[in-house]
Amino acid sequence: MMMETTELLKRVRRIEIKTRHLSNQVLAGEYHSAFKGRGMSFAEVREYRAGDDVRDIDWNVTARTSRPHIKVFEEERELTVMLLVDVSGSLDFGSEEKSQRELATEIAATLAFSSLNNNDKVGLVMFTDKVERYIPPQKGKKHVLHILRELLSYEPQHKATNINVGLEFLMQTQRKRSIGFLLSDFIDSPDFVKSLSMGAKRHDVVAVQVCDKRLMELPNVGLMKMEDAETGKTVYVDTSSSKVREAHRRWWLQLEAKLDSDFRKSAVDYVSISTAQDFVAPLQALLARRKQA
Repeated sequence: MMMETTELLKRVRRIEIKTRHLSNQVLAGEYHSAFKGRGMSFAEVREYRAGDDVRDIDWNVTARTSRPHIKVFEEERELTVMLLVDVSGSLDFGSEEKSQRELATEIAATLAFSSLNNNDKVGLVMFTDKVERYIPPQKGKKHVLHILRELLSYEPQHKATNINVGLEFLMQTQRKRSIGFLLSDFIDSPDFVKSLSMGAKRHDVVAVQVCDKRLMELPNVGLMKMEDAETGKTVYVDTSSSKVREAHRRWWLQLEAKLDSDFRKSAVDYVSISTAQDFVAPLQALLARRKQA
């Protein structure tokens, strides 16, 4: 037990160092600009400076002091960020150095530390076909590290996927508008378009697909034994057959096309990130698109 605890702390520390650096040095500006606060609030009155907008002049103070003064407003920055992380059986798959769940954990941790840097609240929902773990949103480094430990150590009780569950839980628990990062492979889940559309109307939902290159394209390695991580069903696939490989490729392209269509219809920003690539560049591109929108 002590060894397990020690190893967990080491893993937490390794990911903290990596993801804090990314959130501090790489994504800091993009995150702040990509997610706006709830509005503008009055901050102070100061003397007019060259270049200030004349529409902000406070005429009462200007008349009283005989010098032009302007009202200064600042963004009401505080946001609530909810990490909706799929921890179903299919996320355990990975043909590279890391599994899809490990990739999702690193991305979630980076977003959590970005929230910390911007003084935003952050919460966590881990789901399969049930809500497995819920950590209400709070601020602070201690809280973010608690989320990271849960992401690294939690053992799901179920294997199947139902994205509706995560989206509906977000709507039930967060009454005020929040940012919901939905991290999943989006495979083997009942249709979730209705829940996605409803969630996106009440919250700012951002979808992050984590995937593995072997989901996109089968290797030509002969007869391969495959097991469905969520149902336990085993099948043998002849990957030496070009027809089999092409059928698998068409399945993947059809899945991606449907996801892209669903996210567009629901006005949800979306990015797909593979375990074979560094997730920083795609995440930066996503945030950059939001800044331009």
